Amino acid sequence: MTVVEKNPVATALVGLGWWGRKMASLVNAGGAQMHFVRAVDPSPEAAAFAAQMGLQYSPDMDEALNDPTIEAVVLATPHSLHREQIARVVAAGKHVFCEKPLDLTRAGAEASVALCRKAGLVLGMGHERRFEPPIAEILEAAKSGRLGRLLQIEANFSHDKFLGLDPSNWRLKADQAPAGGMTATGIHLTDLAVKLMGRATDVRVVCENLASKIPQGDTMSAHIRFAGGGTAYVSATLATPFISRFAVFGTDGWIEVRDKAHVEAPDGWIVTEGWKNQPITVREVAPAEPVRDNLRAFARAVRGEADYPITGEDMINNIALLEAIVRSSKSGALVEV
Repeated sequence: MTVVEKNPVATALVGLGWWGRKMASLVNAGGAQMHFVRAVDPSPEAAAFAAQMGLQYSPDMDEALNDPTIEAVVLATPHSLHREQIARVVAAGKHVFCEKPLDLTRAGAEASVALCRKAGLVLGMGHERRFEPPIAEILEAAKSGRLGRLLQIEANFSHDKFLGLDPSNWRLKADQAPAGGMTATGIHLTDLAVKLMGRATDVRVVCENLASKIPQGDTMSAHIRFAGGGTAYVSATLATPFISRFAVFGTDGWIEVRDKAHVEAPDGWIVTEGWKNQPITVREVAPAEPVRDNLRAFARAVRGEADYPITGEDMINNIALLEAIVRSSKSGALVEV
């Protein structure tokens, strides 16, 4: 069922692959304060999906960018295309929401953030993990000081969804998706890490190919140090059944969040907490749709109702860390960020 909301942000969706279709179905069901009216994808199969969703279809971005009714563009495209596509969207005077990662280099991230900032346009990022209710609780507990001094993060976001992909898929190209599962899943974990701990200073990575022929490696772990002190351990594996675990440890307490299912079909979370002088507790959190909630936050920022919560500085710090992780994954050496 398609629900047209009051004054939704008229949006074009670029990319109708696995994730683009997820976003299209979710957003046009209502609740995101935006509405997809156009779809762009060069694949012949995309036209049929666009027709099914009632979207105006074109194989390239020109029609969408020249459409004066389109206020924003969502990029669900390979990240090797992001920098050029963001520049085109900004030149057309439209707000842009970009799937992760924003770029593979700090310089590229800085350029895109600066373009949007100079033009006064909102840049949104596909880091929906921040919008999961228990993760949002962690961010608030850290901000309020309830956790005390933050000491360490342990995080693992892994799956084996890519093992069945055709080898020609861009997700299995070492130059486009380097360092194991970093660009697919680990980038979400480093986003949360830099949000909580600040700028990273250095990282050491082990990236191996233990159970597949995935060219970028299938088993990756990174140990990160931060300018303000503290560390993070991040794992992003492409050859094990789904797991998503994020834990933060402070002097006054710790919180661990485990997803019960992948965010493509969320099924809630299991939250374990330990607070000073209190017994450890375990509770379940009901399912939510963080992908939709992230897009809603973007739409509210476009409307001027609230600032978008993922700052340009956060985006740049995360990509700077990603760039260092990629370098370290090739050598195993300690790499400065």
